[in-house]
Order: sequence, then structure tokens, then C-alpha cells
Amino acid sequence: MHPIEAAPPLAERAKPTVVPPTEDVATEIWNLPNSLTLLRIFLVPFLVVVLLTKYSNYLGLAIFGVAAITDFFDGYFARKYNKMTRLGALLDPIADKLLMSAAFISLIELGLARAWMIVIIIGREFAVSGLRSIAAQHGVTIAASPLGKTKMVAQVVAIALLIIGYELGEFRFIGELALWVVMLFALVSGVDYFIKFSRGVLRG
Repeated sequence: MHPIEAAPPLAERAKPTVVPPTEDVATEIWNLPNSLTLLRIFLVPFLVVVLLTKYSNYLGLAIFGVAAITDFFDGYFARKYNKMTRLGALLDPIADKLLMSAAFISLIELGLARAWMIVIIIGREFAVSGLRSIAAQHGVTIAASPLGKTKMVAQVVAIALLIIGYELGEFRFIGELALWVVMLFALVSGVDYFIKFSRGVLRG
């Protein structure tokens, strides 16, 4: 008979493998804030089709208004009900840029906005996103500035006025003036982000 071997000490026993809990992506997608963000993305092609086919600019304005409102409420509900997720943090800026870029490019096609101004505004968006992404890779978080938030509000107002101006000519001048304000805020806030980037990343 073979002698019965003693059990190995506890220290020598293999430790159980701990499997980290996986994120429930379906739950993240269908929570209220992320659903509003997805709705904003879903409305973008409808906005472009309605505006460019000139079916009804009032309908286009309504679609844009609903999409812009979701931008406020997704953040509000995420903070209020503690529903902030990594998926939401990824989708929210994408949805914002899609909505604004689609609206501005449609306005160029309708002859309601100057192309060079829109290039500056949209170019600033991608430049800032690039700076924030590079900063994040270096462990530096560049928070949204009040100038950037003001620019967002100015964009919504300018786009709404320009869409109305297509139907009611008296609003077109005010819309063009608002677009100049948007471009000014885009430039100033872009410089502000670059200064924060240089202080946080370029200077170590």
C-alpha cells in the first residue's frame, strides 16, 4: 500500500482565479441617458434628409430642436440618477459632433452659411478632440471649459435662426450674426484648450 500523502500547506495551494465582472453592455445602452444619446445620433440622418430635400424646414427645425434637447437631458439624468458610464462618455461627444456637423454642412448646401466659417468651427471640434485624446493618454484630463459650453449653446441658437431664416428672411441676418459669434467662441475656446494642453502635457 502506498502511504497517504499529506495535503499541501495552504500557502502552496493554487489560488482561485478571480474573473472580473463583465459590463452589461445591453444595460448601458438602454439606460435613459444613453438612450437619449442614441436618439440624437438616430435623428441626424433624418435632419439631413429633411433639410436637403427642402421638404419642410419647420420640420427640420423641430428635429434639430429635439436632438439638441436630448444633449441637455442625457447629461442631466446621468448625473441625477448616477448613470454615468464609459459608453455614455464615448457616445455623447460623438453624437454632439455628428449633429452639429450635419446641420452646418446642410446649411452650406442651402446657401445659408459660409463654407470657410463652417470649416473653422468643425475643424476646431476635431482639433480639441485630438488634444483631449492625447492628453488622456498622458494621464491628463482636460475638462470642458465654460467657453466650450457657451459655444455649444451659441451653435444651437445660430443653427435654429439660420433654418428659420430660410423660411422667414428677416431672421437670416440675425442667424448670420449668431454664426459669427459661434466662430469667435470656437476660436477663443480652441486657444483655451491648447493652453491647457500645453500646460498639462507639453510642459510635463
